[in-house]
Order: sequence, then structure tokens, then C-alpha cells
Amino acid sequence: MRVAGALLAAQSARFERLDPVLPPAAPPPDGDVLTAALANGERVAGVLGCARHEAGSAPTLWSALEVWELHPLLGAAGGAGMEALLREWRRVLDRLAPGTDSACLVTWPSRDAEAGRALLAHGFAPLTTLAVRRATGETTGSSAGLAVRLATGRDLDVMLELELAELEYSALVGAAVARPDARAVKRAALARNLEQGDPVWLAERDGVVVGLAHCRLLDADPSSLSGTRLPTGRWGYVNCVSVRAEARGAGVGRALMAVAHRELARRGADSTFLYYNPPNPLASVFWARQGYRPLWTIWELRPADALR
Repeated sequence: MRVAGALLAAQSARFERLDPVLPPAAPPPDGDVLTAALANGERVAGVLGCARHEAGSAPTLWSALEVWELHPLLGAAGGAGMEALLREWRRVLDRLAPGTDSACLVTWPSRDAEAGRALLAHGFAPLTTLAVRRATGETTGSSAGLAVRLATGRDLDVMLELELAELEYSALVGAAVARPDARAVKRAALARNLEQGDPVWLAERDGVVVGLAHCRLLDADPSSLSGTRLPTGRWGYVNCVSVRAEARGAGVGRALMAVAHRELARRGADSTFLYYNPPNPLASVFWARQGYRPLWTIWELRPADALR
């Protein structure tokens, strides 16, 4: 226990040096403990957990059915520690025999290039980034003839089509999976989102909906899952932004996000965050222009047995 505490304290100090926006390193969840020795005799550790998602559940649209996730405790070891721990993980997987619809997952600070090199060397890809934007007070963004309004339950069908289009594209360039039951799963999730009051803004031109920004408000504190990834505070979460293909390049996304940023701030959000796929040639450019920058990278490989 004392060793784990020392590793956690050293890891928090390293995170602060890497990126002052990062919260302190969080204690890992329950799972199987892995340890590895470095060349200098020091040891690093990690906790390995496995999540199995039921077919038809919402997570199956952005995840493999069987996810092996490693929570490293590297202390101050950086890249060397990650390298040693990944070698040990490979030995563990030899005994576990993961299925074909499976993945290995590591969520790690985006600015830790040393650890990133080790992950790349073992076959991981930086498929998803958690990016943050501090509220600036700027809400510029407009498009001629465009109106932006809040969605209601009557808009469920058009919202569904826009989110399915986003899912289909994201499945080409990220972690999303366009499964056969995606329409039913998405529809049920969207209905719940509207019932619980998630703000969803729609952009209309000539009475036709051409874009969507699906958002949420949440509080990050050290006792919550979001508090392990974000500084404490009230956050706006940008869950999905989708613009019809024929309407892209005309400022629809900018106009939607100008409204969303302004309204989320009005509702108490100090900052906003979202997930995007770095391989996505549209999202990776758009979100940087909107003021978002990477905080965490979710490194993934599929199937899990592909770990080198």
C-alpha cells in the first residue's frame, strides 16, 4: 500500500509538470495488479480491469464488446515505466485469450510524449482525445440565413438521422462501431437524453434542420469519474456535433457552437470538454479552431490479442 501511495504521489507530481490543467492522478479502480521492474531496479505497477458490454447497450456504439483497460501507476518513470508495464501486460494476455470483438485501452495525458512512444511501439493507436476549452466570453460564429434553436421531443427523428450520420463517419476514423442495431440503440438513448433535459441545439436553414449540437452539463469533483479526468468545477460536455454533408463548409458548425458555448456558460459551465478522434480529418481541424486542446488521449488497439 505504501508503494502504491508513493507511485501515485510521484505520478501526480509528474502530471502537474506535464500539464497544469490535469487533475491529480487518481487511485486506480479494483482489478488485477500488474508489476514490472525497470533496469535501475525500480518497480512500476498497474491495475488491469475488464468490462464486457451487453449487445444492444449504448457503449457498444463506441467500444468493443470486451475491453481490457490498464490503469498505470508509473510514478516518475515516464516512458520507461510504460514500456515495462506493457511488456508485462502482453504476458498476461497470453493467459487470458481475449475474444475477437475486444480491445486494449489506456487513457493517458496527451502531453506525455515519452509514454506515447512506448504505446505506439506496442501497437496502440491514439484513437480518441479528451479535449478541453476554457470559457473565453467569445461567442462569435454566424451563417447567413441560419437559425439555431433548442430541440424538443418532436425533433427526435431528425436528431436520430444526424447522430447516425456522425456515427457512420466516426466508425471510419475512430473508435465508434456502426453495429446492426445502432438505430434502435441511438433512438432509445436520444429519447432518454431529451427526457432528462440535455440541451440539444438544432441549426435550420429555410426551415430544414442541417446540423445538431448535443450537449450536457455535469459537475466534476474528486469523488466522480469525471473528476479523475477534469479539474473540479461545472463543465459543459459536447456529446455530438453533426452537420449534413451538403451543408458543410458554410459555417453551420461554428454557429451551433457559438450558441452552445454561450448558453452552457449562461447555465453555469466554467469550461467545456468533448471527445474527438485525431484521425478524423474534419474534427481534428474544427475543434482546434474552436479553442479546444488535448488533455487526455485514449490509446486503443483491437483486437486485444494484437498487443505487441
